Amino acid sequence: MPLPPAPNRRAALLTQDAFDHQQAPQARGRKRVAEPDEAPAPVAAAVVAPAAPAPSEARPARPRTRRSQDNGVAPAPVAAPAAPVATATAPAPKPARERKARSTGPAKLFVLDTNVLLHDPTSLFRFEEHDIYLPMIVLEELDAHKKGMTEVARNGRQVSRSLDALVATPGADIGRGIKLDSTGQRAAGGCLFFQTSGLDFDLPASLPPGKADNQILGVVEGLRKQQSAREVVLVSKDINMRVKARALGLPAEDYQNDKALEDGDLLYSGMLALPPDFWNRNGKSVESWQSGAHTFYRISGPIVPQLMINQFVYFEAPGEPSLYARVSEIRDKTAVLKTLKDYGHAKNAVWGVTTRNREQNFAVNLLMDPEVDFVTLAGTAGTGKTLMALATGLTQVLDDRRYTEIIMTRATVSVGEDIGFLPGTEEEKMGPWMGALDDNLEFLAKGDGGNAGEWGRAATNDLIRSRIKIKSMNFMRGRTFMNKFVIIDEAQNLTPKQMKTLITRAGPGTKIICMGNLAQIDTPYLTEGSSGLTFAVDRFKGWPHSGHITLARGERSRLADFASDVL
Repeated sequence: MPLPPAPNRRAALLTQDAFDHQQAPQARGRKRVAEPDEAPAPVAAAVVAPAAPAPSEARPARPRTRRSQDNGVAPAPVAAPAAPVATATAPAPKPARERKARSTGPAKLFVLDTNVLLHDPTSLFRFEEHDIYLPMIVLEELDAHKKGMTEVARNGRQVSRSLDALVATPGADIGRGIKLDSTGQRAAGGCLFFQTSGLDFDLPASLPPGKADNQILGVVEGLRKQQSAREVVLVSKDINMRVKARALGLPAEDYQNDKALEDGDLLYSGMLALPPDFWNRNGKSVESWQSGAHTFYRISGPIVPQLMINQFVYFEAPGEPSLYARVSEIRDKTAVLKTLKDYGHAKNAVWGVTTRNREQNFAVNLLMDPEVDFVTLAGTAGTGKTLMALATGLTQVLDDRRYTEIIMTRATVSVGEDIGFLPGTEEEKMGPWMGALDDNLEFLAKGDGGNAGEWGRAATNDLIRSRIKIKSMNFMRGRTFMNKFVIIDEAQNLTPKQMKTLITRAGPGTKIICMGNLAQIDTPYLTEGSSGLTFAVDRFKGWPHSGHITLARGERSRLADFASDVL
């Protein structure tokens, strides 16, 4: 049988004597190669692994086997004798296994704080191949938070049910760890460990041992001493807890899986500026045609992969005609751009309102398009989000009869101290939260702001209010809105779960508008990256029936614009 090419290439690096020594035993037979007294054995060892240890020093191979087990390569109770067998019979493959162990590293052990589980009940299954450790005090705190009807209580009960399902899995052994994928969560490849015995740790005397946070810190310290071969990390949503851990020299991290974006600057803006040389490069290959009042352009080139459906593009250059269009189709390596309707012109005013800048015109084109079911508007104070939503809603409800009524709701998160319970019906209780609605309706009901056709002239303030319903988010479960124009104001204060609850209320013919300012988040534990508004923008981008615009320029007043910039 001819020799495979790989050994010949490796042997070519040897001297002629060493090459003859290596080839001779192979020609005589396989049994002679395994004999310890044969001369080729040390030569092959020198060739394949010059720095390999002697047989008496083969014990360090066992940590490599343990690291591969921690990474999920092999189950924990298996393959203890693998290292001596590989050393005795097949020295050549050893370097390949060594390189793989160094590249992957051991799986981490994450100690979860209670607030992580209460914040995201599915966090148990969000750590991929790494293991999770739950101190006993965390289970005690979960039990204390499971009573009530709040979202925290619901999350606590869901975590308890998940833990019960894992523990009840056939063959589960708490002492050796419970596989997190045993209940069908295939993304989780690690194990779940509970604190079943005391740990040896020493904390400073200034940290009282009776406090739950300090007990969790002690568990992390004890695990670091007990399992020095792997990295033990505390995961907590509590900033002070992480600061104390780092002050003690313990690694601590924030729970990042709930964040749609790491940086708010990476948020999808919904628009893209075409390069100044766009027409010079693509002018000859662009196809254009007219359909009704719109012009369509089919473009190609390197800019197409950057585009998404319903994304706005604009071209502005001195001395050249401007282009404002929306991406209506992406196919293969081409994209179709559709020109917009100019709502900045008085003849296209919506309920007497004309747009004042480029972004507002983009937003009104989305709000007036019946094919777009979900619109998100983000921007600082005074950019006109609520005014545009109400104006387009009144036009499509009263003039076009496209929707039956406007439903408006918002997150009832106060800026300062709460004033207590409010009297009256649901709408009366929501009245103090709807000051933005009253302010904008007052402007739209004016003679100079509401002359939008016959209906605009005849409509009174009572008629307008009769088509606007104010609803509380607390009673949205189980509801279905059909042919409604739903406005969700202050959406930056919603969690992703609350946002999902509201959006899934939409029935046939319903349009939902979410508005908010990510710089004014009042909900505790929410940031720009984990807000429900950011979550919705990131998940819906590119869907043919949704659109997003980030409004950048304020139009309220020069005082408000300056305050937004400098304060």
